[in-house]
Amino acid sequence: MSPKRYRLYIDESGDHTFNLLDEPEHRFLALLGVWFEQSLDYVTFADALEALKRDIFGPRPDKPVVLHRSDIINRKKAFGLLRNPAVQQDFDDRLCDLIATAQFRLTCVVIDKQKHLQQYASLFHPYHYCLAALLDRYSGWLNYRNAVGDVMAEARGAQEDRQLDQAYQRVYESGTLMLSYEHHQRALTSKALKLRKKIENIAGLQLADILAHPVKSWVLAEKGVLQWSAPPFADRLLGIVRPKLNCHPTDGHIDEYGTVVL
Repeated sequence: MSPKRYRLYIDESGDHTFNLLDEPEHRFLALLGVWFEQSLDYVTFADALEALKRDIFGPRPDKPVVLHRSDIINRKKAFGLLRNPAVQQDFDDRLCDLIATAQFRLTCVVIDKQKHLQQYASLFHPYHYCLAALLDRYSGWLNYRNAVGDVMAEARGAQEDRQLDQAYQRVYESGTLMLSYEHHQRALTSKALKLRKKIENIAGLQLADILAHPVKSWVLAEKGVLQWSAPPFADRLLGIVRPKLNCHPTDGHIDEYGTVVL
């Protein structure tokens, strides 16, 4: 019997530079990954998400609505419809219901770039450092279940994409400080990272985009690093996704499995 196949979808909150580190929105970078079993769970989620968007925003076959947190918050593009309180309530309720019923797991890796800069003379690239930690958790989850999977991230530009793919390949070929390359190659079905643009309307990337900022902020608040009070919708989302966080297979704790702070 063939092993189950999964796909990890990755998005970030924050940036990878070492500029303006006194400002929390620049000091912390998070990579959030969600993974789905591909043959049924992901297809069910993706179909339901398209149905939700069609019902709320109408049929748009040549210009699909792509969920993007900043557009939703600022009511840009198609999300201008959300200025109507009734439409917003319907959208919020249905999106929360959809995420609640979706079958996926997630891990959020956060790096404190200010402390990283202070601690290391030779700096790791923050995005690539987070990626290695995220792949360790994903491969660990897959290996524990005798499953396999691949990885997809949002394309960010030619140079960044090339560097990111190289960082992924280093993990695949050489392993990490935590896990050997054999460990990763046993779990990962491809030595290349899949990169897709936002306009390609990938359901898993949209979910990661929506969750990355609130989960990052919650993780930092839980660690006492950042003072943050979740807005009502973010608080609702967090209540839904916390049970879906990757966790230790026997005692259920999420620290270093579902939430990782570097």
